[in-house]
Amino acid sequence: NDPLVVCLHLDTKMAANVVTIGASVFTGASSGVFRRVQARCNASGNQHGAIPARPQVGMGAGGNRKFLGQRRGDALVAPATGRRAILQQGPPKRPPRDLLAMEEEMMGGVDDETPAKGILGAVWKFVRPHTIRGTLLGTTAIVARQLLANPELFNQALVPKALMGLLALLLGNGYIVGINQVYDVEIDKVNKPYLPLASGELSSGTAVAICAAFAILGGGIVAVNFEPLITGLYAFGLFLGTLYSVPPMRLKRSPWAAFIIIAIVRGVLLNFGVHHATTAAIGLPFVWSPPIMFITTFVTVFAICISICKDLSDIEGDKQEGIKTFATEIGAAGIAYLGSGLLVFNYCFAIGSAIIRQDWFNLPLMVGFHSLAALFCIWRTKIMEYQGFTKASVQKYYQNIWYLFYGEYLILPFL
Repeated sequence: NDPLVVCLHLDTKMAANVVTIGASVFTGASSGVFRRVQARCNASGNQHGAIPARPQVGMGAGGNRKFLGQRRGDALVAPATGRRAILQQGPPKRPPRDLLAMEEEMMGGVDDETPAKGILGAVWKFVRPHTIRGTLLGTTAIVARQLLANPELFNQALVPKALMGLLALLLGNGYIVGINQVYDVEIDKVNKPYLPLASGELSSGTAVAICAAFAILGGGIVAVNFEPLITGLYAFGLFLGTLYSVPPMRLKRSPWAAFIIIAIVRGVLLNFGVHHATTAAIGLPFVWSPPIMFITTFVTVFAICISICKDLSDIEGDKQEGIKTFATEIGAAGIAYLGSGLLVFNYCFAIGSAIIRQDWFNLPLMVGFHSLAALFCIWRTKIMEYQGFTKASVQKYYQNIWYLFYGEYLILPFL
């Protein structure tokens, strides 16, 4: 049999290295790394038959072949293969920017950006459905909580009144978000060009008429069906919504005034008002039950987070119009970390409250749900950070905040 040789044309100075390489390769490397190659050499050392180029041998700067392994002491060893090579490569590299861009294109925010189908579709976009869902869930959850705690007091005759109250709240919600769009149309052409006023799907005159109808009809329903205290609270909420958006006050230009108004309307007035109206309707005196105290406090802090994070995707337009928000002052990254910090604090508060007062709450539900919600919040924040706080990523983050908001009201009847 012919002997196994590998013929390389080397100068005399590299002879010692050839011996070292050969020893390390054929004693330490696996048979799968180097194939056995039979070669016939003539007397002058020329090769008869090509030897395939090996991945372990490459060309040096001077044209000499060099071993591409790792040096261990004075010896050269073969490159790592298999599992060892994977471990040496370290963590995977970040995906290319074009892949992130493709992911962002598939993302969505809280609003439907597709063109409206007719006037009814435009009005539906005008009332900002994600806020409508929040009001609907909040109202239903508080009423359900009271009825589950006092099932013997349920009376079918109360259903029409409850539905009228819910309609009034939805009309008030529509007025507040609608009047804001009327006076934000130039900003929305930059930040949210898909909204019906900014896109031209609704005219300014039509939008003003819709807002006026919402306010008058909602106020009339409350005045006819509920006591003066509830009517006063409803009117106060509309007044705050007007101060928020309408010149000359336009308090949304102040970030502090903006988040205070949103926290009061979304956190205090809604929860207190609905709870008070429900207890009065079923003939009970007003009492702050632990779950209602909890949800009012929790949602007030949550509303602060919403008011801070809602401007994440509006930075460009707000700067053009000279509106100062926390987002324009701190930046998208700072606001995202601040908002997530508030939410995680809120969830820790919920878990701590349940542990301290186990006689007040459903302990497994409080601890389990809020632990998962906190982890979800942290996870979404890390994704947004990974994507570089792009507009699409912060829109998705804001949408997830509203999902967490809905979840809180969904568990309220069972707390």
